[in-house]
Amino acid sequence: MWHTWTMAKGWESKSVESQIESSESEKPKLSLDQRAAELLRKQKELDDLQLSRIRILREIEGARNPRHRESLTAALQFLDEKIAKLQ
Repeated sequence: MWHTWTMAKGWESKSVESQIESSESEKPKLSLDQRAAELLRKQKELDDLQLSRIRILREIEGARNPRHRESLTAALQFLDEKIAKLQ
């Protein structure tokens, strides 16, 4: 009887081990998908910030009011900091 229990326990542990290996082999795929999604999100955010930066630069060129120019310059600095953090 002890031998049957030992064999059953051995079979059970192999089954559990197999399940663990199977779930671990799926994790990298999920992790790769998640990393790819995160990279795409960051790239889109970077693209949006760079487009905003271009728009702000154009507005600075045409700004006549010193306060407005100052505000735009502060916005440009903010965008540059965010862009630097993402790169």
